Amino acid sequence: MRITAVGQDDFNEWLGLALKLWPDNSAEEMRVTLTEIFESPREAGFLVKNEAGRAIGFIDLSLRYEYIAGASRSPVAYVEGIYVEEDYQKQGVGKALIHFAEQWALEQGCIELASDALLDNAVSHAFHQRMGFQEVERVVAYIKPILSE
Repeated sequence: MRITAVGQDDFNEWLGLALKLWPDNSAEEMRVTLTEIFESPREAGFLVKNEAGRAIGFIDLSLRYEYIAGASRSPVAYVEGIYVEEDYQKQGVGKALIHFAEQWALEQGCIELASDALLDNAVSHAFHQRMGFQEVERVVAYIKPILSE
C-alpha cells in the first residue's frame, strides 16, 4: 500500500472514488470541486494505492483558518473527505490515511486534526472514535426560503 499526492495522471481515479463517497454530486460538479482542491495552496488530495498500483482510497485535506469547534489554535488541518473501497475496508487502510493526515498536519504547522460526519452516519462516527477523534459538537442545520421563485 502506497499513499501519494494526487497527480494529473491520477485525477480520474480520484474522481471515481470521490463520486462513490459523494454520490449525490454529478461528475461535472465533482470534477470542478476536485480541480479546486488540486489547484489550491491550502488543500490537498492523496490516493492510497494497492500493490498493483490501483487507487483503492483517498483522503482530502485542507488547512482551515476559520472557527473550528474544539480547536485550540489556527490553522487546523481538516479531513474534508476520506474513502476506502469496500473490499479494502477493515484492513488498516483508513487508519494509514489518518496517520498520513496527522503527519501532513504537523508538516503544515498544525497541532490538531479535525473532521466531521453527518449526524446519521454511524459508520463514520465509529471510525473517527477508533482513530482517536473526540466528538466536540453536534449541529442540526436549518434553512428557510424567504423568496419564492
